[in-house]
Amino acid sequence: MAGVPPGPDAAVPPGPAADGGTLPEAGGPSGARAAAARFAPALLGLALGLLALGPALGPGFVLRYDMVFVPDPPPVGPGEGFPRAVPSDLVVALLAQVVPVQAVQKAALLGIFVLAASGAAALVPSRRLGPRLAAAAFYAWNAYLAQRLLLGQWALLLGVAGLPWAVRAAAHSFRGASAEAVRRAGRTPATPGTRETWWARAAWPVRLAVALLPAAVGGFQAMLVSALAVLPVAATARGPAGHPPPAGPPGADPGEPSGGPEADRRPGEAGGRWRVGPAVRRAGGAAAVVVLLSLPWLVPALGSRAVTDPAGVRAFAARADGPFGTVGSLLTLGGIWNSDAGVPGQGTWWSAGVRLALAAVAVWGFARTRAGRAAPYRAGLATAAVAGLGVALAGAFAPGVLGGLIAWWPGFGPLRDGQLYLAPFALLQAVGLGCAVERWNSRAVAAVAAAVPVLVLPTFALGAFGRLAAVDYPDEWRRVQAIVNADPAPGALLSLPWGAHRAFGWNGHRVILDPATKMFRRRVLWNDALLVGLPGGGRLRVAPEDPATAGVDAALRARPGAREAALARLGVRYVLTRAGDDTFRDAATVFTGPEIRLLRLDEGL
Repeated sequence: MAGVPPGPDAAVPPGPAADGGTLPEAGGPSGARAAAARFAPALLGLALGLLALGPALGPGFVLRYDMVFVPDPPPVGPGEGFPRAVPSDLVVALLAQVVPVQAVQKAALLGIFVLAASGAAALVPSRRLGPRLAAAAFYAWNAYLAQRLLLGQWALLLGVAGLPWAVRAAAHSFRGASAEAVRRAGRTPATPGTRETWWARAAWPVRLAVALLPAAVGGFQAMLVSALAVLPVAATARGPAGHPPPAGPPGADPGEPSGGPEADRRPGEAGGRWRVGPAVRRAGGAAAVVVLLSLPWLVPALGSRAVTDPAGVRAFAARADGPFGTVGSLLTLGGIWNSDAGVPGQGTWWSAGVRLALAAVAVWGFARTRAGRAAPYRAGLATAAVAGLGVALAGAFAPGVLGGLIAWWPGFGPLRDGQLYLAPFALLQAVGLGCAVERWNSRAVAAVAAAVPVLVLPTFALGAFGRLAAVDYPDEWRRVQAIVNADPAPGALLSLPWGAHRAFGWNGHRVILDPATKMFRRRVLWNDALLVGLPGGGRLRVAPEDPATAGVDAALRARPGAREAALARLGVRYVLTRAGDDTFRDAATVFTGPEIRLLRLDEGL
């Protein structure tokens, strides 16, 4: 605000900040304070990660729903179903060759919080530390991140955490980047066609690709969410992002570069106006980068025989998890389809009410932000947020429309989990909260704003009060894994009971995806059909995606004595089942433990 001198939290981080500010050199009191300010959002994210994960950081594996890490994971390719865990499983398996896999998991989980907090802070168009910390806390501690983590979707959250950095990279303008590089080198601005201009144009997709690496590791969900934000941001950005606007005169509004709105205009940029040609080129370049980084999962997806059941739209539609209905839940970044992924107490009136008020303040703060050099991503991020919210609302209130699209073309299948696409809206609210705090220009307000996200969702702490915890696999699982992986003979492994999820006592009866699907160096046959409870009662069955499921299902219904032969004809060599299961009397018992039993189907069956 004009006329208010900057307080102690006005330190400018070293290096190019999102809002700008040429930083003091390291060394001396001002340099030390600037260094502290630079790393403060990341340190805040680390602290929030330690608080949120709590017991999950102990020795062992964190196993919950889709989050299944296994000892000695094999580097195998995707199966016949949709490649949801590509390339995240392969990356984990490769890292596990040099680092204990438990350490890989915990580093990934903590990295989500650090990356999210530092990225959101980097997007806030402010030189002050307080607003940036408010945005960091909000983006690293909200209902969306908490619910998706409790659903075990760590790979998706890698992309969500990297989303601010991808947005920042996408908002860079070729000409602005070149001019800034030349200015720093002490030369005159480059003209079109010079080496500096060419290098800036070539470097832009490289920067974007680096920013999208977390999403690329996360796989298809992470890349879809990132594409939702990156493409409109690249198309609508009007000026250079990530380069500091000139410092204004004393008392000037920190959100306004020196000289007012006209300072955003550069020669050759049509006065900062949006133009179709450059927008199409930027969007096309961003799309090319997204497609290139999506190839690890896109190629197997296009070659897969997986099918998508349109009934999944109803099953995975957003739902009310608070007193303000489905719309209110989505506005407060909740509304996930699985009630077991809810944070304890988030549906109370006081928690939902404060979060709804916080969302309103955040949206107001973002709406008051000026586009241009300080926030060139503004229009694109708003477009992505509205689009993501629209997909979530469509699944909840017009499931027939999405179901019809999926029936027409299975490529629309990823839209069935609409709440997933709230990630850009969460980022918009985080940046908006930082902008609102900047307008109030009060250290007390900044401190409260940084603490409120935790205070209104306190039960996310300590692994959501034990819902996330570290455990170890019983020795029998490791022995079975060693036996099967040491066998050079071909053939698949059938995992029973015939269902997708398990709830083992040694894991605190937490529901997890069958760990057998990730343990072995051979194809694993499992039933990927889902039974999802509906809000009004009853359950909805979502048909399996893997076409091989139908053949196995028929073989399991065969008469005793013929069952083993039917499975052997399908290429099954091993059957992993419960210790007390005597269904396969003609199969050879290879291993029996307290809970699991490994059988081998002889070739002569």
